[in-house]
Amino acid sequence: MSRGVLQPSQQKLAEKFTILNDRGIGMLTRIYNIKKQGQVWKACGDPKAKPSYLIDKNLESAVKFIVRKFPAVETRNNNQQLAQLQKEKSEILKNLALYYFTFVDVMEFKDHVCELLNTVDACQVFFDITVNFDLTRNYLDLVVTYTTLMMLLSRIEERKAIIGLYNYAHEMTHGSSDREYPRLGQMIVDYENPLKKMMEEFVPHGKSLSDALISLQMVYPRRNLSADQWRNAQLLSLISAAPC
Repeated sequence: MSRGVLQPSQQKLAEKFTILNDRGIGMLTRIYNIKKQGQVWKACGDPKAKPSYLIDKNLESAVKFIVRKFPAVETRNNNQQLAQLQKEKSEILKNLALYYFTFVDVMEFKDHVCELLNTVDACQVFFDITVNFDLTRNYLDLVVTYTTLMMLLSRIEERKAIIGLYNYAHEMTHGSSDREYPRLGQMIVDYENPLKKMMEEFVPHGKSLSDALISLQMVYPRRNLSADQWRNAQLLSLISAAPC
């Protein structure tokens, strides 16, 4: 047997699906909480408790500049626009770190999901809800969680401002961008239109996904019948013959 052939039994696919589905729910919760706030500074109940950079009108032009140039980083020739950020860089790093690294975690989750989906295709895993229920369900759950997460991410209006502000403060403090920023910034740009991006992304996974979905057509119509329809078809009867 060729060493280059992936063996499904050696990939621990079921375990990976379980772990990623659990982590995906956690990521959805974290991203939803950011989205629900509307704006990051709304999380501060007391206006006096807000960091100055969130209420300072002098920062408006800097934030607009960062968002307009995103994901490019231009600190060399824009000293006048970014001068106020220099004063607030420590506070920005401290207060935006939680949000910034939540987005980084989304990117890492995406990497793991894509890797697992590619492994599934390479192993030619067979999905049928009537044959391998748990594996097929976990596969479909992961697809739903992943697509939901990426669409929710794209609806956070302040995502570019948060990521850009944090990285500019990092650049001013350490002399270089955060190591995750280039990939993170590109991901945000790529998923401006998440539906279009994911339609392209799932082309290689079309067979696995379609097999899993088609297997539902004989199972879920019956599950969605009303109680009266179940009674008329004697599906609830203990003495009638079991349905095929």
